[in-house]
Amino acid sequence: MLGESPKSDPQHAPKRSLAALVADVPRLLGDLVRGEIESLKKEMLAKLASAGIGIGLFAGAAFVALFALMVLIAAAILGLAEVLPAWAAALIVAGVLLIITAVLVLIGVALVKKGTPPAPTETIESIKSDVRAIKGTRKRRS
Repeated sequence: MLGESPKSDPQHAPKRSLAALVADVPRLLGDLVRGEIESLKKEMLAKLASAGIGIGLFAGAAFVALFALMVLIAAAILGLAEVLPAWAAALIVAGVLLIITAVLVLIGVALVKKGTPPAPTETIESIKSDVRAIKGTRKRRS
């Protein structure tokens, strides 16, 4: 093609001996490993940045929700105090809150156990693909 250098055209590239090609393998593997590590860094930084922003927003929402919950608890106690003594109304509301807390803790523990750890899945798949390519095998279809 016009404007293309002979070095970029594979048909006009100088022929290299088998020894020269084999000698390049360690350098190429090193470049591959460095590339995968860089890919891992970029992927993990992107995931951590996104998770950090999400966690910050959850913290802000939880802070506002805490004040809303305190107002609702006070309203529940004042509402029950219309038909019961104030101490009994407060005790009933506290008992209900403790039950809700226990249920939420149990659900949370179950979900944490079930959750998967954050992992750089794309980089792991890329590395597995590189290893298969080096070994000369392909991924089997299930």
